[in-house]
Amino acid sequence: MSHDHHDHTHNHGHDHDHSHGPVDWKLHGVKVIPGDQLDTNTAQTPGMNRAAAINLARVGAQKIWAGTVHIHANAKTGAHHHGALESVIYVLKGRARMRWGEHLEFTAEAGPGDFIFVPPYVPHQEINASTDETLECVLVRSDNEAVVVNLDIDAVEKPEQVLWVDPIHRA
Repeated sequence: MSHDHHDHTHNHGHDHDHSHGPVDWKLHGVKVIPGDQLDTNTAQTPGMNRAAAINLARVGAQKIWAGTVHIHANAKTGAHHHGALESVIYVLKGRARMRWGEHLEFTAEAGPGDFIFVPPYVPHQEINASTDETLECVLVRSDNEAVVVNLDIDAVEKPEQVLWVDPIHRA
């Protein structure tokens, strides 16, 4: 069977129930959230300002949460984790230093254009590695509510640097 890419009668796997007539795509379609209208009334960690753009309450998102994170120059967050959620951080501006582990014993850095992946339940801390520039990031989580569990951790003095190795394209 050949696929005609102009035929839009096939099922796209939407969660919408069409049995009650056509979907009001104006109301249930694409939503553009202006950057100056993000919601700071979201879970916070000391040292970091989170602002929600996409979540259940704001746009009806069922499976993801997205927003921005700002960490002031020379500042760091408290240790925390995000429960069962996966997180992706995209660095827009500045230099991010991540620490993670039971005693924050591992570290890695990221700059503009870099992505950071944080698996579920990983104790971690975000640090602005710059002394004079705000760290600005975009944050996406795998659920529609922002779960934040702040932790009281005794951190090691000198964490071990960890460089990412691409498991798919190893040299």
